[in-house]
Amino acid sequence: MAPVFQPSRIQGAATEPAEQRTGNGTFLSTTFPDRGNMSGTVDTEGPLQEGSHMMTEPSLPDKQHDFSLVLGGPTYQLLRKAYLEGDHLELLQRRLLIITALAWLPLLLLTVLGSSAGNVGRLSFFRDVEVHVRFLIALPVLIVAELVVHSRIRPVVSRFVERRLVLPQDLPRYDAAIESAIRLRNSVPVELGLLLVVYTVGLWLWNSRVAIALPTWYALPGNRWNLTPAGYWYVFVSIPILQFILLRWYLRFFIWFRFLWQVSRIDLNLIPIHPDRCAGLAFLGKSTYAYGPILFAQGAMLAGLVASRVLYRGESLLSFKLQIGGFIVFFVLAILGPLVMFTPKLDRAKRKGLADYGLLAQRYVEDFEQKWVLRDSVPSEELLGAADIQSLADLGNSYAIVSEMRSIPFGLQDITRMAAVTASPFLPLLLTIFSPEELIMRIIKVVF
Repeated sequence: MAPVFQPSRIQGAATEPAEQRTGNGTFLSTTFPDRGNMSGTVDTEGPLQEGSHMMTEPSLPDKQHDFSLVLGGPTYQLLRKAYLEGDHLELLQRRLLIITALAWLPLLLLTVLGSSAGNVGRLSFFRDVEVHVRFLIALPVLIVAELVVHSRIRPVVSRFVERRLVLPQDLPRYDAAIESAIRLRNSVPVELGLLLVVYTVGLWLWNSRVAIALPTWYALPGNRWNLTPAGYWYVFVSIPILQFILLRWYLRFFIWFRFLWQVSRIDLNLIPIHPDRCAGLAFLGKSTYAYGPILFAQGAMLAGLVASRVLYRGESLLSFKLQIGGFIVFFVLAILGPLVMFTPKLDRAKRKGLADYGLLAQRYVEDFEQKWVLRDSVPSEELLGAADIQSLADLGNSYAIVSEMRSIPFGLQDITRMAAVTASPFLPLLLTIFSPEELIMRIIKVVF
């Protein structure tokens, strides 16, 4: 039987000592020195006090090779100091209640107690679907998404090492990428910059809106700054809270994809015969499911805007089909598209795999033909149940896996799931076109 091909690079790597990892993969909370250093370099000396809410920052444990996108940063520290967040995202219900109430409840109280009495002109507060969807659906989902992303993305970082995609000799570069991501996540100037964008660009966008022609619960005709008391809270508090949280998510996307780009520059140990058809990187496509809540929240905000146009301005839902379709395509591409940074390495791995396993197959079938086909006679008892025949079938399956290997670390199922999550907030709007029974039947036909 022909010798089994093994890439020399893998053989060499297998003889090197593996990096020893200890612990359970969790971050330690350690107290910063009085300098107020937010860079992620912390003093780990001294006892740790359980449940402490002092100014602490998760640090990178030795040889853990992981980090969290959400456990860090000035806002995280501020929420911990205000007892709205624990070391590992505890106190979720308290955080949800207080932040949501801060954004929405004053609007209700100021509108009811104000002269508008919640029922001014063309659009009252209670009929403003866009506002309620923003602050009672999208905002809570964006807050809950932190827990989802933390629990699903953090293990992805360690998989590069656990699955030997990053070999021991490349661990210093991998750890440097992690430390760079942590520094950016913990940057005070970056988050202050986000706040500055909210109160400059955000207010500029508000000022550039179409002038208000009829009175509403938040503004009166005249100019854009002729606001009611509820309107001032809406423009200067509620909207900035939502915008800041949304911009922090965009920052986290940037940090994550920047980290993956740095990893893609490493000489990864990609095995083309891996059954995931992505040389071992298919977990990256599945990891994007963690961002589903953010896509849902984005879809909900657009759905609220469309709903207000359809319900109170008499516009047709079908007139928004291009905007909705473009919105879904844009956000799916924004989440999955950056993963094509691994395409060059996957292409090279596939080409090398086809060449290597093609050579192995050629040698094997030559020996097989000499042994079983070109012989003058083959006793039937030798042919029945021969291991060579099963090996030939296994070799064919292995070569088929290499041939079917994808050049992108995600598939049609991943695209479909992300698109479905983004589009799901628009489903209730279909009731403006179809009756409930007709809508249910159409959904059943699509699913089954």
